[in-house]
Amino acid sequence: MTSNPLITTPFTRESTAADVLAAIDLTGRRAVVTGGASGIGVETARALAAAGAEVTLAVRDAEAGRRTAEDITRTTGNEQVRVAPLDLADQASVAAFVADWQGPLHMLVNNAGIMASPEMRTPQGWEMQFATNHLGHFALAAGLRPALAAAGGARVAAVSSSAHLRSPVVFDDIHFRERPYEPWSAYGQSKTANVLFAVEATKRWASDGITVNALMPGGIRTKLQRYVSDEELNRLRAERGPDLPRWKTPEQGAATSVLVAASPLLDGVGGRYFEDCDEAAENRPGAPDGVAAYALDPEAARRLWEVSVATLAAG
Repeated sequence: MTSNPLITTPFTRESTAADVLAAIDLTGRRAVVTGGASGIGVETARALAAAGAEVTLAVRDAEAGRRTAEDITRTTGNEQVRVAPLDLADQASVAAFVADWQGPLHMLVNNAGIMASPEMRTPQGWEMQFATNHLGHFALAAGLRPALAAAGGARVAAVSSSAHLRSPVVFDDIHFRERPYEPWSAYGQSKTANVLFAVEATKRWASDGITVNALMPGGIRTKLQRYVSDEELNRLRAERGPDLPRWKTPEQGAATSVLVAASPLLDGVGGRYFEDCDEAAENRPGAPDGVAAYALDPEAARRLWEVSVATLAAG
């Protein structure tokens, strides 16, 4: 854990993305939100657009993206809402998105993801959750680094999850080639990877003025859970104890994302993990919240970076 005091803000788990950005003017700033056509991605994009930012929805389903962009423009009056194709599991798609991007980028919200899917693999043989949730976003952020650097003081928000508490990155078998595939372990290690990315990217990109933080948006019912039955969700929530908070709305779920992406309260802050609009304390064994020490471990962060670079190069 960081030796610095934990950061707190005036906002809470009840706050919405609109609350967080209520007094902030993002006119002239540009943002990319991956998975911006569904779930908390929509409300993240909406709040950024309402504050005046030019927002690009990076989405697999272009038609859904266009409908969402039209809705955001209608509700915010901001006509600078764009749509661009992006499939994070397809490195050619990531490369095309990067190649098409022109000009500075002030905010990158790595929001898209898949959760607890059946065993699936990319053509390279990479486990799909790790490939999408981590490797795709890693390649995207690395490719957009010049645009982020050009913005001056750019932010990257890596949407993680409390599910990172389920697994560290298992470096000896990241892609489940030797161990039996288990959906929640795979999801957990991909979400740990999101936090480790924030730690190492902040260190490596400090000279460019880029800061990266990870966050847990909270429990929200969205299409992210399409592979998880209601019975399974209820079982998992019961497993985590009677004090587990109730579901958040998508607008509440997006609050910590926009805090990390745009709030001046976090100027110059990087390499940390936030939940409910505050920096998280270290997880206590058995507790459903907080951040695992292994997710902030600088040696694991360095190793993951090197493994990610090598994996993408070999792919």
